Amino acid sequence: MMSQDVVLLALRLLVGALLLIFFGAVIAFLWQDLRLAREEIETRTRRRGRLVVVGVSESDLAIGKSYPLLPLTSLGRAPTNTVILEDSFASSEHALITLRNGQWWLEDRGSSNGTLLNGYRIQEPVVISAGDIISIGRTTLKLELE
Repeated sequence: MMSQDVVLLALRLLVGALLLIFFGAVIAFLWQDLRLAREEIETRTRRRGRLVVVGVSESDLAIGKSYPLLPLTSLGRAPTNTVILEDSFASSEHALITLRNGQWWLEDRGSSNGTLLNGYRIQEPVVISAGDIISIGRTTLKLELE
């Protein structure tokens, strides 16, 4: 029969090993969560393309000026937009470009003068791709993807 000291030592070693395994698992989960959070932040802030001004009329914008395209890019006159258009024919919150399921979508935000995609007025969100021309008021932008 084993002595009581040997049993207690074995139990202590077992509890110590279980604690080490538990803390190791916690550290592994935290490390994985930190890595995923960093990847998410990098994905959200990474430049994926740009909008390039290809035509303007009566505006301070210069042809060739480019704006980074982010997963959520708002366009309009208001200073809260990602792309601020100094165009009196653009609404405060004119249009929205979003990345959904790997595709870029253009949506008119109920603007007075509408949003044109390749010369056609859009009524609902539409998929856009590289080379598409977006017209907002008197400003024309070309979509370039990286």
